[in-house]
Amino acid sequence: MNSPWKGKAKTTNQDYDDLRPTITYRHLLSNNLGVRDPLRVVALCDSDAFYAACERVRLELDPSVPIVVQQWESLIAVSYPAREFGISRMDKIKDAKKKCPNLLAVHVATYKEGEKKPGYWKDVDTRTHKVSLDLYRRESNKIITMFKEALPTGEVEKASIDEAFIDFTGPVREKLLERYPYLAQVPADAPNGIDSPLPPPPAINWDDLGTVLLPEGTDSAGEQSNDEVDGGATWHEVALSIAAELMRKIREDIHSKLGYTTSAGIARNKFLAKLCASYKKPNSQTILRNDAIPNYLHPIPFQKIRFLGGKLGDALAKEYDVSTVGDLLTVSLDEIQSKFGENALWVYEFLRGIDRTEVKEKSALFRSMLASKNLPKPITQPSDGHQWIRVLAAELALRLNDARESMPTLWPKTIVLHARKGYESSRSKQATFPFVRNVTVDVIATAADKLWKELTGDAKTVNITSVQLAFTGLEKAEMGQKSIEGFFTTRDIQQRTSLKRSREEDDPLVSLESTNLALPKSSDVEAVSFKCTRCHKTIALREGQATGDPNEVAQRLAMLRSEHGDFHFAQDLANSNDGSVPVPRGSSSKRKKVEPKGIAKFFIKK
Repeated sequence: MNSPWKGKAKTTNQDYDDLRPTITYRHLLSNNLGVRDPLRVVALCDSDAFYAACERVRLELDPSVPIVVQQWESLIAVSYPAREFGISRMDKIKDAKKKCPNLLAVHVATYKEGEKKPGYWKDVDTRTHKVSLDLYRRESNKIITMFKEALPTGEVEKASIDEAFIDFTGPVREKLLERYPYLAQVPADAPNGIDSPLPPPPAINWDDLGTVLLPEGTDSAGEQSNDEVDGGATWHEVALSIAAELMRKIREDIHSKLGYTTSAGIARNKFLAKLCASYKKPNSQTILRNDAIPNYLHPIPFQKIRFLGGKLGDALAKEYDVSTVGDLLTVSLDEIQSKFGENALWVYEFLRGIDRTEVKEKSALFRSMLASKNLPKPITQPSDGHQWIRVLAAELALRLNDARESMPTLWPKTIVLHARKGYESSRSKQATFPFVRNVTVDVIATAADKLWKELTGDAKTVNITSVQLAFTGLEKAEMGQKSIEGFFTTRDIQQRTSLKRSREEDDPLVSLESTNLALPKSSDVEAVSFKCTRCHKTIALREGQATGDPNEVAQRLAMLRSEHGDFHFAQDLANSNDGSVPVPRGSSSKRKKVEPKGIAKFFIKK
């Protein structure tokens, strides 16, 4: 049956009823309004062609040099000068050099056996080398640090290695009260006291603040970088202009001190900030005024918006015969919820420029570190695995030592080795990682080699296509402890001999040609309980379950962990307002799956 919404009427700006909210003294003088603060200002800052920029700075090249970063035969970054020759990341390196004979191609740094640090080697080979992104991580952290130092009362959320969200609301409020001190006191004759509207704002000069997107009808481009020209300013626009000043200063500092150009979007929430950050790149910033939101959103193909593409986007396009944000605006909330479930409310709000997600600073404390390698040529002899273990150990050693420079008491509780054949589930072994004064490749490789021997046992041949080495349980000692040794509790020491079998597959890793197909024997498992890191309760096996064959005890304890994890998962699901629930660690994939309903089914990986 044809949808009644096909061939719908043209939308109007009445769909956006919150573009000019009344801002009161209470709004200005309150510090805990969160995402509903009408003075809220959020920015997304994106480093321009970041990997290529990192290599340019490392090599001390002129910014005009066309440069690409390659990984094996593919391109992973293209500088803006190189893009002028029509080069994109879809090109192969040989095709890119045809387009630009003077192109500088830099292969990403790699680890190789025998080297403690990654390097830029002449003859890199995926069969013997492993890609390193450590340079980019370090430079990314420098940029994040500059934002935090410049905005001590702001919130900075690292969105990816080259992007960060910044909540300017706090710093902007401070500047507002500093520049307009008369706003700090509610006038005695204010008709509604603290709930009275603020007085009219001053005119705003947008010069040198970036590209300012304005309402429909302002000009053909929908932008203005001039004095105030339309309809009277609002206090939120004053807030946007102050945030733009602060952002411009930080971006200039990043460029002068680190050598990187950045582009930023500044708006009332995360969704809109990210959307307008790429409006004009590179080395630019764009301010999206509230009145300009409808004009900016209407023509955008909605399937290009994050979360509105894929299966959900296809279903919306098919159901309502639409392609742009403006097309979808005539679909009522009741209609979209009847077709896609109650949680489709966020789709309805996204289309109207509403996003209630917070900017949350992510903890600087790492919970885990992982080094992995998908092998183009499988490991068939157990003795060949030690080469890759040393390569992975070198990466973990570098990353842990880097992290300990800012957090000297940081230490992992556990080292875990995963191995997988093909697309099957991985098998793993883990052990407590011993404390040493100096973290070296040898120390990590020695611990990992023991796990490798346990994993492969007496097998003559194996078939391993992926190897992962990880630190888990990374924590730092509490203040006041004399040394990091105090970080390890008695229970941790008791569990050092425990080798939990995690997610081991039924089929062994050894090949059918092996003369010994028996799985490696596990050490006796002494632990019969564990401490939950979420509720901090000690969960123990019942009487009668804690005795018997050590491997059976280990399996019972693993099942108990899984069931307890599912308990927390159920709690998260019940308490979740936005439908985002963390996946429980150790949950069994063999349990009966509950079919997702409504909009959730469009986000399930098949």
